Amino acid sequence: MLKTIAVDHGNYKIKTDHHIFTSGLSISNNKPGFGETIELDGVYYSLSESRIRNKWNKTEDDQYFILSLFAIAKELLHSGEYSNFRNFEISLIAGLPPAHYGRLRERFADYFTGRNIIKFYYMDKQFSIIINDVSIYPQAYAAAVLHFKDIENIPKVFVIDIGGYTVDYLVLRNGEPNIDETDSLDRGIITLYNRILSSVSNDFGIKLKEADIDTILGSEGPSLPSEVSEHINYLAASYVKELLSELLELGVDFRTGKPIFVGGGSMRLKSFICKAINTSNPTFIDDIKANLKGYKMLFEMERESENDEKI
Repeated sequence: MLKTIAVDHGNYKIKTDHHIFTSGLSISNNKPGFGETIELDGVYYSLSESRIRNKWNKTEDDQYFILSLFAIAKELLHSGEYSNFRNFEISLIAGLPPAHYGRLRERFADYFTGRNIIKFYYMDKQFSIIINDVSIYPQAYAAAVLHFKDIENIPKVFVIDIGGYTVDYLVLRNGEPNIDETDSLDRGIITLYNRILSSVSNDFGIKLKEADIDTILGSEGPSLPSEVSEHINYLAASYVKELLSELLELGVDFRTGKPIFVGGGSMRLKSFICKAINTSNPTFIDDIKANLKGYKMLFEMERESENDEKI
């Protein structure tokens, strides 16, 4: 049975149509007593809130492949089409940072398709799949496509995607991306989180987790001494100012174009960004799955174009 599944392979979170989970894995030769687990070739992989280390090239080992199996299994179960007697042919939709897109596109596709039938167990349910083809699209641009009608007539748009590991920027001129005006910086929100974790531990003796910072920056976190909360807000504001200064040095001058911010990091830091560029009228795409939805839209547009050509 053919099934099309979209996955956003974030360094911080994996996103599918119906699920979001941390990009973290625990590996064991023994079956764990709890948690979400995949068994593949006698090895047990469990989802963990401790994310795997940042990877510029996600094909260097099998960790993102295993995370993709979790995503696929979850979506197959959600669809109601799962049966342990059914073999699934998977058409995978995914994305890459725009600056890495040209170099890594084929390698990322081969990472999934260069395998035979994959048999594994997810939560004791048997799955049999083969990934026949992979369609890959550029991040940031994918998110912007969702609002194409609003930006196609704007002379210059800066799309800033603050993700877990990278900050991707892309310039659109009248809705069209310019490959010479894009880059990916290793300055994602994880770098801020690492700074906060270290500073709060050293200065206040408080051991936080990344999940704690998520809620603290969202004003929903644990009750902390006011000086600690102020310190975290100071570090977040400093991070945003440094990032915007770095982007300015690279030619991303918001005085010359409209800024659009996407990605989970942009959502988390929205108030700090607005304060830092309060004269630029920034737009925020407040949807953590914006890139995922954009991948699917680009995929459908591509298929419609192919069908029109056949006709």
